[in-house]
Amino acid sequence: MALPVGLAGSLIALPFTAQATPSPDAVISEVFGGGGNSGATLTNDFIELGNAGDGPFDLTGWSVQYLSGSPTSSSKWQVTEIKGAIPAGGSYLVEEAKGAGGDTQLPTADATGTIAMSASSGTVALVRSTTPLTCLTAADCAADTSVKDLVGFGTATVRENTPATGADNTHSVARNAALADTDNNSADFTGATPSPRNSAGAGDGGGEPSPTPSPTNTTPGELRIRDIQGTTRISPQAGKTVTNVPGVVTAIRATGSSRGFWIQDTAPDKDPATSEGVFVFTGSATPQVKVGDSVLVSAKVVEYYPGGQSGGAQSLTELSGPTTVVLSSGNPLPAAEVIDARTLPETYAPDGKGLSIEPLALKPDTYALDWFESREGMLIQVGDSRVVGASNAYGETWVTTKPKQNPTPRGGTVYPSYDEANSGRLVIASLTGEKLAANVGDTLTGTTTGALDYSSYGGYGLQASTLGKVTSGGLKPEVAKKGKSDELSVATYNVENLDPTDPQAKFDRLAEGVVKNLATPDIVSLEEIQDNNGAKDDGTVAADKTLAQFVAAIQAAGGPAYDWRAVDPADKTDGGEPGGNIRNVFLFNPKRVSFVDRPGGDATTATEVVTTGKHGKDITLSVSPGRINPTSDAWKSSRKPLVGEFTFRGEQVFVIGNHFNSKGGDQPLHGAFQPPVLGSEAQRLTQAKEVNDFVTGLLAKDKKAKVVVLGDLNDYQFSKPLTTLTRGGVLVDLMNKLPKNERYSYVYDGNSQTLDHILVSPGIKNPDYDVVHINAEFADQASDHDPQVVRIK
Repeated sequence: MALPVGLAGSLIALPFTAQATPSPDAVISEVFGGGGNSGATLTNDFIELGNAGDGPFDLTGWSVQYLSGSPTSSSKWQVTEIKGAIPAGGSYLVEEAKGAGGDTQLPTADATGTIAMSASSGTVALVRSTTPLTCLTAADCAADTSVKDLVGFGTATVRENTPATGADNTHSVARNAALADTDNNSADFTGATPSPRNSAGAGDGGGEPSPTPSPTNTTPGELRIRDIQGTTRISPQAGKTVTNVPGVVTAIRATGSSRGFWIQDTAPDKDPATSEGVFVFTGSATPQVKVGDSVLVSAKVVEYYPGGQSGGAQSLTELSGPTTVVLSSGNPLPAAEVIDARTLPETYAPDGKGLSIEPLALKPDTYALDWFESREGMLIQVGDSRVVGASNAYGETWVTTKPKQNPTPRGGTVYPSYDEANSGRLVIASLTGEKLAANVGDTLTGTTTGALDYSSYGGYGLQASTLGKVTSGGLKPEVAKKGKSDELSVATYNVENLDPTDPQAKFDRLAEGVVKNLATPDIVSLEEIQDNNGAKDDGTVAADKTLAQFVAAIQAAGGPAYDWRAVDPADKTDGGEPGGNIRNVFLFNPKRVSFVDRPGGDATTATEVVTTGKHGKDITLSVSPGRINPTSDAWKSSRKPLVGEFTFRGEQVFVIGNHFNSKGGDQPLHGAFQPPVLGSEAQRLTQAKEVNDFVTGLLAKDKKAKVVVLGDLNDYQFSKPLTTLTRGGVLVDLMNKLPKNERYSYVYDGNSQTLDHILVSPGIKNPDYDVVHINAEFADQASDHDPQVVRIK
């Protein structure tokens, strides 16, 4: 799986997860690493322990320890020794490093350390000794019996199951009051207002307590929501406490890790740049208000950066740690602002010259991102809207409010260039508990109304309290035409971390795609084939069991008895899911095509083009299968290209299977930096140069050679890496031969875009090329990529 435009963080690297025995007594109950950071009230980081047992829990000789969220081989656990006991049903507070900011001390700590923890990503362990842990992977930490409890948050590599989310400069991650421990950090912890408490019971939420208005004080304060939101992306009141802010409750989020409610002023001003709505964050506590309540809210104003500020996302202005007074109930709601095809500007974002656009005055009539920011927290509404991004597992679904903006023939919205981000896209999520299940080309009919929110995954979205209905557009998976007997068919397919721990249904579904939809190509270049035990990190690198199971599934689906060739990677060197050791693989039908085996290929040996024959006019590979310059820094923590020599009807064909590094390091399309910095592009440029140099050298020895370069290149047809790859005219990107509105193999954030490619050398004449849409546009997917195939005479 790849992370394309708009995604700051990587979804594809899902680390092996630590799973200790759930604890009936002592656990880590809260972690906060934002102490003294920008926007924080508390001056110090802290770790809080809790005791769910009936008696005191002795901590003599124990410690709490911290590890970076992305440890390297040289990373060390930092240790704070603890002593005493956690009272039955009570807490124990460990104070850690002090930052430069904040104005409120922690309650008196039970233990004190100097660990400077990250606000957004890291791992904390409760350990039965004071000896620093040595484990640097989740598997090793799970096997370490000295670990009593462990929590990874943010994007931590070491964690129990999936990491806790919601931590930043102003939010901790905390268990619920029952101290439930299921050994799944994301289920056990939620983002919350920091609430440090020591063993004496002191501490009432930490930080400056929110002012509590007297029940008789029903006078609105001096500030309105528009004064808090301001005319830029950052509140002029950020970090300050506001009192008795009036508004009507328009929507409530009562579940998940970011609970709270939205309020909106019923007497707006006439400034189009100032929002009249705001989100009131209650953490893990379910809001005790109802839609239609007229309220006064006293709270601290914070700028919350989903995923952490370093990821490049914009912030969401929130009222945090609220005290709320309900004045009346059953009040009418402000009218929702309707978005139609003319509402949003065509230009997506202001140009910050690569810098943050946060200080810029909002121009909602000029830029779509500014329009959304100027309505942040307010009620908005869409009518009948075409689905341009299929529903995900959470029911989140992308629609377009501009149906004529770069439409694809199948109902999507194509992403044709960096300058055309498609400003009409909007993600719909549900507050009602109902999940949408829609494909691209379906229509969300009727009225969908809700508060405008912002997330690191997708940017601005409508949190629907009234949800429309899905009307099917009748989208069907495509079926490629079968190649003729004198045509060589070559396909590429990213099978998304396939390994024997996956259900057989996944193998069967992918096999059906090869047999039915791709029409059994002669050669299939696969990406993301994992080793024989998947993400289990035990040194296994062989993938013969994975491939045997897949080939058997293809035969069971009516396909041929494919053979395969691959080069096993060195352990932990090719990126992807830790422990999975993904690699590129060739499947081929031996009844149609022959593979030319030349021994000597391994993880670190480079294949080269050598001349043979009486006059040195013939060429071969030095090893086949082999890899292109595998020790080059271009391939560090990334998949190495697989090169194979085939013969078809007496003709020699060279195939190069690729999986370039992920786009996960790029700033989001909807983020605070415009245009986004494409941090991951530099490595793909060096990878593209390596492949281009190899093909250039091959064609220098035989200019008529037939070369197919294909795979998941993790970049667009208009990107710099593709320009580098095709430099000198040695390769033609067949994606550019399709009509502009059909150039896509992947759908992300409602943009139909290209990540996968097939390129051919000039010696291949009149290739017949097809992207076969069977996954990316559908809510039910076998993979997140669409395969593609070329037929060559």
